[in-house]
Amino acid sequence: MLTKEEILQDISVKVYEYAYIPTQEIPFSYEVVKACEKNYCGRYAKTWTCPPGIGSFDTVKQNCLLYKNAIVFTTCHGLEDSFDIDGMNEAREKHEKITDKVAELFVGQSIKVMSAKSCSLCAKCTYPTSPCRFPEKIRSTVEANGISVVDLAKKCGIKYNNGPNTVTYFSVILYGNEKNKK
Repeated sequence: MLTKEEILQDISVKVYEYAYIPTQEIPFSYEVVKACEKNYCGRYAKTWTCPPGIGSFDTVKQNCLLYKNAIVFTTCHGLEDSFDIDGMNEAREKHEKITDKVAELFVGQSIKVMSAKSCSLCAKCTYPTSPCRFPEKIRSTVEANGISVVDLAKKCGIKYNNGPNTVTYFSVILYGNEKNKK
């Protein structure tokens, strides 16, 4: 396991809170995937990284459980007010860059990275007519994998809400997949 010092070694990585959890203890919930069908984010049935393109709940869960461990981490960002959509989007982009930095700490290991933003590598996803152009680079959201972020935060002792005029984003990196060792 990586230590806090190793994670924070690069001062450009500004992780707010983090915890390690055995993958078996991650709170998967079919209800989270069902909520995706309401399409509040506008990505349902439009990418390979969102339901139903990501796969069935059972398949996605089993793929996650191939890994032994997870690191769950957050970033916390101040906002002008609770309606600061531009600030939330800017914060999400910063969170994604931090997620990239943390993922780099696992170089040479087989990992699965889940973050706060659905894949946006391509201007138009090939879903559902053609295979993904970049399967080794795609990233899905924590929720698209059927993980209840609220329950995960409780289980890990991480704050889900950090107060008024803030936004907190979560990422999860699964590691320790012996079958897919590079």
